[in-house]
Amino acid sequence: MASSDATGDLSQRSGRTAVLVPAAGRGERLGPGAPKALRTLGGVPMLVHAVRALAASRVVDLVVVAAPEDSLDSVAAMLDEQGLGADVSVVAGGDTRQDSVARALLTLPSDVDIVLVHDAARPLVPEQVVTSVVAAVAAGHPAVIPVLPVVDTIKEVDASAMVVRTVDREVLRAVQTPQGFQRAVLQQAHAESDLGTTDDAGLVEALGVPVFCVAGHEEAFKVTRPIDVVMAEAILARRRASGAV
Repeated sequence: MASSDATGDLSQRSGRTAVLVPAAGRGERLGPGAPKALRTLGGVPMLVHAVRALAASRVVDLVVVAAPEDSLDSVAAMLDEQGLGADVSVVAGGDTRQDSVARALLTLPSDVDIVLVHDAARPLVPEQVVTSVVAAVAAGHPAVIPVLPVVDTIKEVDASAMVVRTVDREVLRAVQTPQGFQRAVLQQAHAESDLGTTDDAGLVEALGVPVFCVAGHEEAFKVTRPIDVVMAEAILARRRASGAV
């Protein structure tokens, strides 16, 4: 299950690339408060960090954020203030992540042929990950995911908390976002699947479509728990100290 940094000649593409950002979830594991995407890192909402990182990529033309229905105006105003390089629009998200992605997908203009889906809770994704995913789709892969090797020993455990077996981690990968798709493939996956998945590649796999892996990045981790906030703040502080932010 080796991953690869596939490259394509992006300068010759006639279509455009859009990124869908489902950001309507509450994120209870971070504790009570604002929706997870609107929690702050370094005084700036995670959603702003994520959209800024996506919009900064030369391969992204459009970002569509699926926000909480009761926060559309405030989220749109917040993003408008950023002076982002790509076009950014805000639509109402649904009750689930899958609903939010499906709603955002319906709003895309006809000239978009590559669609990425990115978690707002991965605010520090490096530009090279975005570029690698788009390049692999442009090279002909219908579905692409960024992955990292699994470093911990993994045990399969039964309902009584007894170990069943040790899983071979050499064939395991931790999956990140953005995940990239040929538009028609992602549309078909959402139209034909009613799986309650949190992973769009899982919907595509259910169709029997092959999914290609490229290298992810340690800083593209998902901010889910309070300890993740601490790590993200440390990375932001390091980036600011080096002038990267």
